[in-house]
Amino acid sequence: MGFVLHDAGDHRCIAFNDLVRGEDGVQANQFLVVHGDHSALIDPGGSLLYIPLQLALGRHVRPHQLDLILCSHQDPDIIGSVDKWLLYTQARVVCSKLWGRFVPHLVPYYMENAGSERYLLVDDEGAGIALGDTRILALPAHFLHSVGNLSFYDETSRILFSGDICSGLVSSGTPYGFVEDFDSYRPCMEGFHKRYMASNRAVRMWVDMVRELDPAMIVPQHGMPFRGQAQQAMLDWLYRLDCGVDLMKPEHYRVDTARRALAA
Repeated sequence: MGFVLHDAGDHRCIAFNDLVRGEDGVQANQFLVVHGDHSALIDPGGSLLYIPLQLALGRHVRPHQLDLILCSHQDPDIIGSVDKWLLYTQARVVCSKLWGRFVPHLVPYYMENAGSERYLLVDDEGAGIALGDTRILALPAHFLHSVGNLSFYDETSRILFSGDICSGLVSSGTPYGFVEDFDSYRPCMEGFHKRYMASNRAVRMWVDMVRELDPAMIVPQHGMPFRGQAQQAMLDWLYRLDCGVDLMKPEHYRVDTARRALAA
């Protein structure tokens, strides 16, 4: 059925958190924003999720009438099913201009109506994307897991869909709900952020932007959403985090280590 993040009459935001079966892959969330007769799907996932997600969407919208497919970056668990969404809907795909030449590699050459007119490519500075008479802001989140990364801010609900930033690696089947105690939740975020975020410098610029935005909640692609005090504690922790190239040392680049045989 989905987890309702926001419901104010003609504007709703819904999270789908349990469509990935435990043995199939990393837990991932997909998001639907409905504004009147208009709708946007955020980070729809790969082929693994296409049928389950389409069925879940049918409770809320007519999937073939989606306006937008919003993609924070280029990974398979974000956009691997893009060919099917292009084929079975009239939606336009929104992604970073950096990935505008690469995403079509996922689309069979014989597909009609899948050319450049189906894409809205976002410059590094970000852009406002119309959804009826409201907007979703595509915000720069570069080098925070991807060199051309975006976060999406729904201006009506004030929800920031942060993509892989703020994600927690939780077990499939974990009940979905807002983080109450950040200190107890933090361990499922630490290893992921230290490895997948490029540097503390990039993290700080993103956090500064988010604090200026002052979202009502932050909802990542993996794990649980944040609001209130837990959200502030999470941003404080993220702002101080050494990650990515901050942690690299010469011993991470050694030929003798690379010559070890791969374990069977």
